[in-house]
Amino acid sequence: MLFVFGPRSSLLLPFVVPGLVAAGWLLLRAGRRGTPADALLALLIGLPTLTIMQWMLGFAGWYDSHDGYSTAMFYVPWQLNLLLGPAYYLYFRSLTNQDFRLRPRAWWHFLPGLVKISLFAAAAAYDLLWLHGVRGQELPYHFGTKGPAAALLDGLAQPVAYVVYVMLPAYGWLVLADYRRYRRYLNDNFSDAERLRFAGLRQLLLLQALSLGLSLLFEVLDVIFNFGYTEAWNYFALRGMLIYALIAVGVQANYAAATSPLRFEPGATPAEALAAEEGPAEITVAQPQASAAAPDPAALPPELLPWRDKLLALMADEQPWLEPELTLTELAQRLRTNPNVLSKVINAGCGQNFNDFVNTYRVQEASRKLADPRFAHYSLVGVALESGFNSKSTFNRVFKKLLGQAPSEVVRPKS
Repeated sequence: MLFVFGPRSSLLLPFVVPGLVAAGWLLLRAGRRGTPADALLALLIGLPTLTIMQWMLGFAGWYDSHDGYSTAMFYVPWQLNLLLGPAYYLYFRSLTNQDFRLRPRAWWHFLPGLVKISLFAAAAAYDLLWLHGVRGQELPYHFGTKGPAAALLDGLAQPVAYVVYVMLPAYGWLVLADYRRYRRYLNDNFSDAERLRFAGLRQLLLLQALSLGLSLLFEVLDVIFNFGYTEAWNYFALRGMLIYALIAVGVQANYAAATSPLRFEPGATPAEALAAEEGPAEITVAQPQASAAAPDPAALPPELLPWRDKLLALMADEQPWLEPELTLTELAQRLRTNPNVLSKVINAGCGQNFNDFVNTYRVQEASRKLADPRFAHYSLVGVALESGFNSKSTFNRVFKKLLGQAPSEVVRPKS
């Protein structure tokens, strides 16, 4: 008896098979390429797949077969949600830092889950190898298919569940806090941060919250209505649908991360340490270099004042802001200084983060073109691209942020 096809076991099968295939493929790719993001995504997909697999096999008759199949059900740690919160947190770290590696410090996050796996392994060794294999004793529980150590583990199920419901919100809060820092990191280091904002990260947070919400709702309803196996099936079917969403969102996020120059380290980025709280900058189209440096330069230490003058001269003469992918590091190299110094010059001496500083010049250029009859035949997309923006959506968002109106609302002259 390997698998009994029934309405409930068969309907869970389409969730388990893609989950196992996706997790296996990601693990192979992680081993080939050495990419922690692929390995962690495989774990995030594998954990709910394993849980659903338990119920699928249960409905397929494994618990009721009273043979080796039933024994296997009691010695596999199907519920490993202790690993879920750490996996989400480290996965976020791997997506936002190409230098991220699963070093020993990172493995400490998995300690609670690894302890649970070790307990199941110890129970299997004691019951199956020692008592049954060496001493020849029968397994006394569940029709001779379950030993005393496995029965002892049943008593830990509820305390472990409470730990999970503490860990998941705690790690969710950590991810959210780091995501906010990550957004500041983007603004401090990239002139075009739109493609690096990772809509997939927000979706992953939503999936994590949805998964936790479903789990809590199921536990509450189970206490109230005392669900049986049939009612519980609906919860695991819903959780199975989340596997498809996780595969789609995660693979896209992994691809975006692999093609992005990200080195985000929470609490350790120079630009964040130097950044001040900035407000929206005022813009004067006639004098772009002065408008980008509206704050009083006296806020800068005297040794940094020459760097501010060099920066404004470079922006006016070479117009590097016309390059859509301009970064803080690249601009610092042109000035022959380091990113730390340049970040402080922009933050304190110009009152803006790097993203707003560069986009101020771009918006000014776009405003000039929109007011010039020679560019009246240009579309808004054409004006955006000619002004250093990489997309129309970024152009619209930044233009409205800095000038208070959308580009389409600007009255343009006729050609």
